[in-house]
Amino acid sequence: MKLQLALDLVNIPEAKEVVAEVEAYIDIVEIGTPVVINEGLRAVKEIKAAFPHLQVLADLKVMDAAGYEVMKASEAGADIVTILGVAEDVTIQGAVEEARKRGASILVDMIGVKHIEQRARELDAFGVDYICVHTGYDLQAVGRNSFDDLQTIKRVVRHAKTAVAGGIKLETLPDVIKCAPDLIIVGGGITGAADRAAVAAQMQQLIQEGCAV
Repeated sequence: MKLQLALDLVNIPEAKEVVAEVEAYIDIVEIGTPVVINEGLRAVKEIKAAFPHLQVLADLKVMDAAGYEVMKASEAGADIVTILGVAEDVTIQGAVEEARKRGASILVDMIGVKHIEQRARELDAFGVDYICVHTGYDLQAVGRNSFDDLQTIKRVVRHAKTAVAGGIKLETLPDVIKCAPDLIIVGGGITGAADRAAVAAQMQQLIQEGCAV
């Protein structure tokens, strides 16, 4: 299991400050969609340059023109690029093809997907690298989480790695770890903490303990 830090509500200097605090405890840093909207792919480029030992994910949530967008994200230094599971099949296949050319990975975000099990099987066959169940902010507000969906995709995928995102905090992390995803994505659970480094360290310790079981 790996820990990914999601940065959503920061500018580039703030992002660098947060990552510097927790870099010893995370595996991947995510340049979230709001940051990309506000700062562009320059945010990906600057974070990768500042922290070359970390993988950087560009949360573009690609919906169309995937080959071009994956190419541009990769050129900026992204190791992983996100595409939406509700995108057209040919779009997802184009993203995978371009990523293979560039040594990058594709993470499919299942937000908004209605038939999780069926779509997960299809995505697995397309050769995507990660399939991520994701409870967005709006559904978190009404008490939803991703645990059931994570169990579903773990049951059906054979090749892709699994990931989970959406409202994960230190107190809920043990339940996530029990589901054994390959990638755990945490945003405000770290960035909103009074001592971000301490929380990230505790999370990484719990993950390592979970991997050892």
